[in-house]
Amino acid sequence: YKQKSFGNSLLLNSAMQPDLTVSRTYSGPICLQDPLDKELMTESSLFNPLSDIKVKVQSSFMVSLGVSERAEYHGKNHSRTFPHGNNHSFSTMHPRNKMPYIQNLSSLPTRTELRTTGVFGHLGGRLVMPNTGVSLLIPHGAIPEENSWEIYMSINQGEPSLQSDGSEVLLSPEVTCGPPDMIVTTPFALTIPHCADVSSEHWNIHLKKRTQQGKWEEVMSVEDESTSCYCLLDPFACHVLLDSFGTYALTGEPITDCAVKQLKVAVFGCMSCNSLDYNLRVYCVDNTPCAFQEVVSDERHQGGQLLEEPKLLHFKGNTFSLQISVLDIPPFLWRIKPFTACQEVPFSRVWCSNRQPLHCAFSLERYTPTTTQLSCKICIRQLKGHEQILQVQTSILESEREAITFFAQEDSTFPAQTGPKAFKIPYSIRQRICATFDTPNAKGKDWQMLAQKNSINRNLSYFATQSSPSAVILNLWEARHQHDGDLDSLACALEEIGRTHTKLSNISESQLDEADFNYSRQNGL
Repeated sequence: YKQKSFGNSLLLNSAMQPDLTVSRTYSGPICLQDPLDKELMTESSLFNPLSDIKVKVQSSFMVSLGVSERAEYHGKNHSRTFPHGNNHSFSTMHPRNKMPYIQNLSSLPTRTELRTTGVFGHLGGRLVMPNTGVSLLIPHGAIPEENSWEIYMSINQGEPSLQSDGSEVLLSPEVTCGPPDMIVTTPFALTIPHCADVSSEHWNIHLKKRTQQGKWEEVMSVEDESTSCYCLLDPFACHVLLDSFGTYALTGEPITDCAVKQLKVAVFGCMSCNSLDYNLRVYCVDNTPCAFQEVVSDERHQGGQLLEEPKLLHFKGNTFSLQISVLDIPPFLWRIKPFTACQEVPFSRVWCSNRQPLHCAFSLERYTPTTTQLSCKICIRQLKGHEQILQVQTSILESEREAITFFAQEDSTFPAQTGPKAFKIPYSIRQRICATFDTPNAKGKDWQMLAQKNSINRNLSYFATQSSPSAVILNLWEARHQHDGDLDSLACALEEIGRTHTKLSNISESQLDEADFNYSRQNGL
């Protein structure tokens, strides 16, 4: 079995899933995380890399950076992967669907508290809140040598403590990371999902932090120039470089009526106590993974089933309300009570929906018990705005219903990734890049060009204050590309700068790229 590179030789394709049942070669110490056909693994064996892997660097880019030595890896216990006092709930592997990252409602865990912890040392790592879009990157060297810290993250599931002022609205969950007294020597990267349709013309978005007295203070506007903090706003998440832990959230002040919040709309159904009735519940929630997770948890308790794949609704700040209607109900088979087929939700209830998930309920009645199929349309639209249609076609009998699947966030089964396996850029390559681009260049091909080629075009004064601007830029790259990127994009940026030239090479069983260069997405990357 041969694994070939494509695109730039910097990277083997990180999306490839190895077949564990055939002979194979690997580009790095990949941890087994799909034990469907394996014996139950203990915690220590689970985190042991494969011990018999030998690789050889064969990339002209890495050779040009002076990284051409042979790397060998041997099994080693990661004894502190789990925090002290943890119940090791993550160490037992359960069979799961082999389709990558597709889950139905019954497979999602019920969470009483959105909280995760991990122990990190000098080598750094990544802490992920599974299926919420929230993550924390602790860079290599951020924690002093010989030290280790138990770091935690949590998401506020109750009433928001941040009370909006005037037209300001909450755009993200309130995320806490700690311990608050932890001192880092390199900024860490906190990723927070948001529901704004990003546009500087229509939104003024702020990062806020809660003080020890419980008050919220503005840290910065995402468009500000600051040397103490950096915010990079992507379409669905904000990546923040910080040097102190605490509780953070994003708020937005609409500048025009064209400011848009992205809402996720979904329909769930379940039988009523009355055997002839069937209940539909239509949800409109902020388009953040954690908001939808709350809906999933609520529906699991009520026995609800997802009837159609969720869709995205663009809700404008134009003060017009939201209408939800049930259409095309089959006559002579089903009926709905008069004047209940359409419900309207006031604008303010949708725009400032920071409390319980917003939903409307509809009750349909069968004429006879022999009717087991239901088909109808759910129309969700904002007056003078966007409209979405959810097509329902299902059996109301659980034994006949096909489960509708949805794509969960591509997060690791194990929230704490420690050491080299948490990063996509190998440490040796990273060091060479930093040594190359931190050095001033007469032609301007330095860290500022590295930032520009990675779409970092503002507030460059923040990086200028860092001991290694290139290292902080690479940390930001790691945070942005934990799911959807591979090193080809970074290699192309470096090639464009003209500092290095890459050359495609064939990858064979005896000739592979650097060992820690490509970690499978099974490791949560």
